Amino acid sequence: MSSTSENVDDRLSMLPDEILSHILSLMPMKFAVQTSILSKRWRYIWMFVTNLDFGEIRSMDSLHSLTIIVDRALRFCTPSQVKLFRLHFPLICARVSSVSNWIDELVRLKISELDLRVHQLQLPPSMFTCRTLTKLRLEPSGYDGQNVWEFKCPVNLPCLKTLDMFVFSYPSLNAFKLISGSPMLESLSLDVRVRAEDEEDYVFNIPTLKRLTFTSFKCGSWTHKVVLHLPNLEYLCVEELCSLFVMEDVSSLVEASVSLRCMPDDHNHIWDEFLKGLTGVKSLSVKNLSCLTELNSFISSPPIFPIMKHLVLGYFGHYGQVLQYLESSPELEQLCIEVYSLHQKPEEYSWVEPELVPACMLTNLTTIKFSICEWWKCDIPFLKYMMGNAKALKTIDITWKNKSIEQEKLVCAEMVKLLPRTSRYCEIRFHES
Repeated sequence: MSSTSENVDDRLSMLPDEILSHILSLMPMKFAVQTSILSKRWRYIWMFVTNLDFGEIRSMDSLHSLTIIVDRALRFCTPSQVKLFRLHFPLICARVSSVSNWIDELVRLKISELDLRVHQLQLPPSMFTCRTLTKLRLEPSGYDGQNVWEFKCPVNLPCLKTLDMFVFSYPSLNAFKLISGSPMLESLSLDVRVRAEDEEDYVFNIPTLKRLTFTSFKCGSWTHKVVLHLPNLEYLCVEELCSLFVMEDVSSLVEASVSLRCMPDDHNHIWDEFLKGLTGVKSLSVKNLSCLTELNSFISSPPIFPIMKHLVLGYFGHYGQVLQYLESSPELEQLCIEVYSLHQKPEEYSWVEPELVPACMLTNLTTIKFSICEWWKCDIPFLKYMMGNAKALKTIDITWKNKSIEQEKLVCAEMVKLLPRTSRYCEIRFHES
């Protein structure tokens, strides 16, 4: 061995155990264990990591090796040493007793964060009363309409602040039991795959909650409600809006994001009522607005958002929808537009200039961010209108998402640069993603 290699080896050997174990805690366990062959000094360091991250296991051979490693790692752990335990093998049937025993041992070791994505996951009673758990992510696989995941144990998780959960129907049997037993919950992400016969209402009454992400993919009718009584909620994200939201108390809401799905004509009120509950936000993101024009013959104007500063509109049907939101946002400062992908280009729509200029364009709108795959025939007239009427505009950022249309980009870039600007401070910048 060269003198240089010996010096490097000496430096590694002189590092304290705490530093070496912290380094290994930042990587998945399969890499941490491999460091045991570096030198005698590193041989057992992996056993003292604080994060046990086992990533995703895809084969039975890997699962057998994993079982040996987990058993050995937990055997040498001391209470409060392990902060995070992550275990993902959604496609392989592990022994239920092994996983249950590991969780029992982790509770004894005063685990803080638990992340489980396991086929036919069965949780031991000890987990439901773990007094040190602060973050929990559960995603069982192998459950279907005939095998609903149900919690039969009483729940008392006094320190749990973050819950991320995926369930197949009837969340009252599992997710809402965890929620009701978590008095300090601040962040909740709930993904529910709803069956047609599941018509129960989802009532979120959580005084401490600050962030909620809710995804519901429902087949069948649209009759159930989602009731929000969340006085301290600051952030709301709804994916696949397919339920009637009743906003009983979201008085602290600052930011909201929603992704739409196509709904029947007689369910327009679902979108209208949802928007009415968001009028106090400062930031709003709406994706798939085109769903409101594909099947619905009449779309009402959005309500007034008196203090909204930031707006994102993605995948809309036509620029008339953009103008509706500008007219409803008198204090808007930043507008982000995400234009259709290549296969969704709506040739049937054309730009129609409005009679009145929205108030935000006369006083507040300073930034426009424009993400695009290819130009519509109405893109240039829309940008001409915006640049010609936005008196406070400082920046227009145009980002191309398709790198294969260089000639089109060059032509359109030159056209945009030649458009008249009512604001002498307006700068146009081009980017590629």
